[in-house]
Amino acid sequence: MTDQVDAIVVGAGVVGLAIGRALALAGKPPLILEGEPHFGSWTSSRNSEVIHAGIYYPEGSLKARLCVEGKHQLYAFCQARGVPHQQLGKLIFAHSDTQLGELDAILAHARQAGVDDLRPLDRADARAMEPELDCAGALFSPSTGIVDSHAFMLALLGEAESHGAMLVPGSEITRVTHVNGLWHVHLDDGEAAVASPILINAAGLGAQALAARIEALPATHVPPLHLARGVYFTYSGKVPFSHLIYPVPEAGGLGTHLTLDLGGQARFGPDVEWIDTIDYTVDPARLPRFAAAAKRIWPGLDETRLQPGYAGIRPKVSGPGEPAGDFIISGPEDHGCTGLVNLFGIESPGLTASMAIADVVAAKL
Repeated sequence: MTDQVDAIVVGAGVVGLAIGRALALAGKPPLILEGEPHFGSWTSSRNSEVIHAGIYYPEGSLKARLCVEGKHQLYAFCQARGVPHQQLGKLIFAHSDTQLGELDAILAHARQAGVDDLRPLDRADARAMEPELDCAGALFSPSTGIVDSHAFMLALLGEAESHGAMLVPGSEITRVTHVNGLWHVHLDDGEAAVASPILINAAGLGAQALAARIEALPATHVPPLHLARGVYFTYSGKVPFSHLIYPVPEAGGLGTHLTLDLGGQARFGPDVEWIDTIDYTVDPARLPRFAAAAKRIWPGLDETRLQPGYAGIRPKVSGPGEPAGDFIISGPEDHGCTGLVNLFGIESPGLTASMAIADVVAAKL
């Protein structure tokens, strides 16, 4: 006999958990299905843990709007619930005079996107803030910060569960059917099933694969998936920086940057490498490239203290050489399937925007 629940959310990354919380608070406590043994095992735990200000994204895009909205929600949530975080601020720097025009363009984009606290710095101002930074000029973003992503996800899950949601890890979905207004999610061997009028596909790297198993969903509403791996190298020892340090962005990402964790330890990354299959390998042979990028930030860096860290994979909807894709939050008004919302391409700034993304999803139901 098929069990029926108020809602089903597939994917227990930060976005799936934020959606689960939003639905539970709205009186529709979901069953949150996760294929891994633990929540947040993929993209949500393999990133820089940065709270982004909303600087880089095109005016009118979901990334721009939801990053700015989500940033304020995230800071308020962390403050109210004791989730460890710090509003450190970030410097985006131009390595040479030829890049100063790129800083001007970033500043203009940021203002169009609703980020009104970005401040230009000349070389002397930037060096006054970060004496070891080798730059021609910079932008200072005071609202950029860092968060303990695991603690944040745990707080989202706890609040969702306290309002009736339930997490079911280790759940493999074989197919999804739509019968009499209910989404029937078939698990494991295909025999067991759970049904609901609401189905949210927040499976991240697995969102396209899950969408392909939804029998009522036209294939034309499933975008391609492009995998962009980003590798991090960690630094053993103290660094002379108190802010996050970013170069001007590069194709596919924000460039190899320096971020700090809540313990003050530094890491450099991520880079951008287009791959065909999910692979979290960190090749130690990439060290010279990372050392060169790191020394553009910190010329005095001791490269013997750099060591392979970890890798994350961005679930992109645009490929190499293509314009960066936006978040895709596809609801019934898009594909015609009542009660179904698919999320594709939820890469950075997905962590920052997660609570605002949840609000958009809830509004589509």
